[in-house]
Amino acid sequence: MNSSSERANAASAGRPTLKTIAFMTGLGVTTVSRALKDAPEIGEETRRRVQLVAKQVGYRPNRAGVRLRTGKTNVISLVLNTEEQIMGFVSDIIFGISETLAPTPYHLIVTPYSRTKDPMDPVRYVVETGSADGIIISRTEPDDPRVRYMTERGFPFATHGRTNMGIDHPFHDFDNHAYALEAVRKLTDLGRTRLALLAPPSALSYYHHTVEGFADGLSATGASEVPFNAVNIDDSIEQIRSRTAQIIRRDNRPDGFVSSAGAATLALVAGIEDAGMVVGRDVDIVSKQSSRLLHLFRPAIHVVNEDFRRAGSELARCVLTSIDGRHGPELQSLSVLSGVESHHLPSVQPTPASEAAE
Repeated sequence: MNSSSERANAASAGRPTLKTIAFMTGLGVTTVSRALKDAPEIGEETRRRVQLVAKQVGYRPNRAGVRLRTGKTNVISLVLNTEEQIMGFVSDIIFGISETLAPTPYHLIVTPYSRTKDPMDPVRYVVETGSADGIIISRTEPDDPRVRYMTERGFPFATHGRTNMGIDHPFHDFDNHAYALEAVRKLTDLGRTRLALLAPPSALSYYHHTVEGFADGLSATGASEVPFNAVNIDDSIEQIRSRTAQIIRRDNRPDGFVSSAGAATLALVAGIEDAGMVVGRDVDIVSKQSSRLLHLFRPAIHVVNEDFRRAGSELARCVLTSIDGRHGPELQSLSVLSGVESHHLPSVQPTPASEAAE
């Protein structure tokens, strides 16, 4: 073969096309094309028959051809930090997005970036190259330059988290203010009075929501804060573990923790146990989790579940609606707190801090 076009034609020779489906159904190519796009003028029976045949023969639209005809890529880009937290976040959010995109012509691609790189770089690349029709971003900041950039260019997007920029944009978020408030109430109901917060990184929007909810909880219950600012949930397991052991060995140690992530809670527990304490006896923890695993690790941990599959689904819905040119409050959603889950254990008497320090 003497040209790249000849090689491409040969590579695609065995691939099912619209003509293949038209031949098998006895319909015209135009009718088949419209049926695959769920065009309203095509009858329901015809649509089902065409789509069934397309599925059986493994038909996939040629993206290059679609882009030439429509100017669209039929791609959604999920921009993710390569060090996003474990415990199910990445797989669950991808599952939720993919599940929502499945019945549409759109496909998901993950565009990674390193924490050492400018988070604007992958967004700028996608927008400038037109390699996707919409973008989903996470780790949203109160004044996020990515949001301003995409808004100014009229590029469809959705954010996992809210901003505080005066820009009305699509988002899905978890109510972290309510979470921290209810976590404090739960701990004080358990008799805990000296509380510490293992917070998100301070640059992120949900840090502020969490800290404000924690402060409101302290104010409402009369509990006091034991500052725990040397680490956050993005720090390594060893850093969190070491810092927790240090603070637990103090005379005026915390007797309750509010944790913003399940993975960080594993390190929190390790540090507590390094200091000779027992979770549920000497210290109580309320933690968010995305995978229902913490109670298997230590049943005494009280948990609030954050549904990242739902978050992915909502974000996909938001960005698809934005691509269609629609705007408004229906493109913004907030997951409400479902309650703090506790697993029943034999009651244990707390060890006074003065005795534990000896």
